[in-house]
This record gives sequence, structure tokens and C-alpha cells, in this order.
Amino acid sequence: MPENEVVIRLDELSVFQRKNLVLNRVNLSIRKGEFVYLIGKTGSGKSSLLKTLYAELPVLEGRASIAGFDLTSLKRKDIPYLRRRLGIVFQDFQLMNDRTVNDNLEFVLRATGWKNKQQMLHRIKEVLLMVGLVTKGYKFPHQLSGGEQQRVAIARALLNKPEIILADEPTGNLDPETANGILRLLMSISEQGHAVLMATHNYNLIHKFPARIVKCEEGTLSDTGYKVENA
Repeated sequence: MPENEVVIRLDELSVFQRKNLVLNRVNLSIRKGEFVYLIGKTGSGKSSLLKTLYAELPVLEGRASIAGFDLTSLKRKDIPYLRRRLGIVFQDFQLMNDRTVNDNLEFVLRATGWKNKQQMLHRIKEVLLMVGLVTKGYKFPHQLSGGEQQRVAIARALLNKPEIILADEPTGNLDPETANGILRLLMSISEQGHAVLMATHNYNLIHKFPARIVKCEEGTLSDTGYKVENA
């Protein structure tokens, strides 16, 4: 695997929640444009691993780098710069209900340093087009279906053209048909060159949309390739 294509590299990484060891000696490489499922039972460490990758949990043992940032030596003041290189999608959407879709997206752009109004409007239109919601920018989140809200959350994650999308159970609150649509969208995003690491319990989706699988189990992470049996 060419070094310049690797966007996530974990070497002997131990993941801690407070002082409790959650995952021990994790080794993982993910390259640009790759789609990877992160599976495992509730409490097995999936969310803790993702939180380590976006620097909510510190690296205390081992080495970790993501999107060109060395998490081992990352200073607190540099965390916002790291997060501009990542797109993070949560199960519960985390949209602001008191403002429209466009205003939700503009808020993120302003918070990440954008100043030019026309450039912001252009980028908002671009990402809404990517997720199939270009006509819904004037609506408030409560006026959208759950699937549409998750598409807005994915659009928000794409605003700063991230190298990597980290998705934590993005289909967890959605019906099967809507979940299929979200998976197709995330797969198409990876085909455009973004790495996608998606934590999920939904093994029906994994069978329907095969991709590489890594599994949290018994305090460690194993790369199972494309195998999902015994999940």
C-alpha cells in the first residue's frame, strides 16, 4: 500500500475511556477512497475508537495518525484543524432545529473559517446536490424525514472536502429502505476519493453492500476482510 494513500494508520494503539482500557494494541491502515465497516457488539469499543480518531479521546499508548495529523503528539489547539479534515456523521443527526438546512450548513462554514458569502452559498448548493437535497435548503430539520435529516448531516460532513468520513451508526434510527439509500450515498462518496469508516450493527446492510470489515471483539481489533460470519 503506497504510503501517500494511507489516510488512517494505527500502530499498537491502545484505546482508553478515562483510565479503562477498551481496545489493546490496535493495528489498522485505511487508504484514500476505501470504505470500511467497523463492527462489534455494544460496548466493544467502536465509538471509543472513532472518538480517538477525531481526538475526543487522547492517545496514551501506541501511535495513531489521521489525515496527516499525528494524534500521538496533537496539541489541543490543533484539534479544530484536524476536524476540518474529517467529516463526522452521528446516529442522531445533531442538526440545529431552530434554523434551516442552509443556515445549519452556513453555521459550520463560518465556524471553520469561511468568510465569503457567495463562496459559502456555492459550497452549500454543491453538497446538497451531492446528497440529493438541493431543493430542501429552505426547510427546517423537523420538516424533513429521518433519512433526509441524515443526508443533511452527511452534506454537513462534506462541506470542507474532508479526506475521511467517520460515521457512527448512521443508519441506526432509519427504516431499512432509507438505510439502504444512506449506504448507497456513503459508498458513492468513497468512490469519489473519500475514505469512509462506518460503525454499524446492521449486518443486513453489510451483506447487501459488501466492503472490508474490521471487528472490535474481546478488547482488540481484527481485520476480517470481507467476511461477516459469526458477527
